[in-house]
Amino acid sequence: MTSIPRPTTALSADEGRRIALRAQGFLGAPDRRAGVRGVLRHLGAIQLDTISVLARSHELIPYARLGAVGRKTVDSAYWNDTHAFEYWSHAACILPVEEWPHFAFRRRAYRARPHWNHALPDGTYDQVIKQLHTEGPLTATELGGAKKTSEWWDWSGTKVAVERALMYGEVVCTRRRGWKRVYDLAERAIPDTLLHDELDDTECLRRLVRLAGQSLGVGTRADIADYHRLRGEQVDAVIADSGLVPVTVEGWGKPAWADPAALETVPRGRHRTTLLSPFDSLIWERARTERIFGFTHRLEAYTPKPKRIYGYFAMPVLAGGHLVGRVDPAREGRTLVAKQVTLDGPKAVPAVAQALVEAASWVDCTDVRVERVDAAELREPLALELSRALG
Repeated sequence: MTSIPRPTTALSADEGRRIALRAQGFLGAPDRRAGVRGVLRHLGAIQLDTISVLARSHELIPYARLGAVGRKTVDSAYWNDTHAFEYWSHAACILPVEEWPHFAFRRRAYRARPHWNHALPDGTYDQVIKQLHTEGPLTATELGGAKKTSEWWDWSGTKVAVERALMYGEVVCTRRRGWKRVYDLAERAIPDTLLHDELDDTECLRRLVRLAGQSLGVGTRADIADYHRLRGEQVDAVIADSGLVPVTVEGWGKPAWADPAALETVPRGRHRTTLLSPFDSLIWERARTERIFGFTHRLEAYTPKPKRIYGYFAMPVLAGGHLVGRVDPAREGRTLVAKQVTLDGPKAVPAVAQALVEAASWVDCTDVRVERVDAAELREPLALELSRALG
């Protein structure tokens, strides 16, 4: 492990929190001219997920930063022209197309992989590439079928082949259609100026570490590694040359690094009040969320219902630069249903009401109904705030 340089800057816990909020687009006026594409480039990765309650997570990310941007506008901003691609980063993520060269290290690792869980019938891979060349872009279904049976992981040979080609970088996911990946050849989907694997592994890692630090504002080794799912030793090998600077943050108890640009000015400006997707990069890493906000949160969608505490898709509420509660939402026609609301005291009531009403309007709901509030004494104040906000 490379020796850690002596930190040159000591940050308070509050400064660390505000730097993180600004870096993630929640502090200060949003750049509306750059829109959804600006959010994508600013964050560097927007996680995809199959769950859709109010909306899919990749739609919730720009909404949380920009407000009520149209949902069709969101999808077209991601997928029209050669602006973005989908690949394995923090998880399955939408990435700015400029980052294609940075993932050459991961594509090479997949190509060198000695073992795969799915067997691939002879000739299937070449057939998929040939079909995409003549007919693409295509979904796995259009290529010949995605599954052999109804079992979740029982993929057809075609699906195995095209997913492997995706990981190798010979094929690119250019968009989603009905939540199905649409595949095309990389030579068509990626601009010529970016379509190369010329960067060696060290340079790929150095760039990804720098970009993660910029997107986080300030982070520990684990925070930076988690952003694009790098290994800790990969971060160690390049962080000294990444352009990030060592800092200390009060109460963190671990070495940290910051984007030097984030240290040049004091983070000030307007705080967003909004519901957050559990897959939002502000909070997707549980230990970091606890360290910065003193807020313990995990997605309970995959927890058996009797063991859930906050609900299936509990969305943290951000207000005044803090996480002040949770809402587990659903929709019934034109009504946004708050199945369960958890509040961090009476002061959180107006912010949670505001977040609920604004989210309802965004998804074309005209009413909000609250089913359960964890603190019974706050149910009536919340109902009153909602009534005022709804007019």
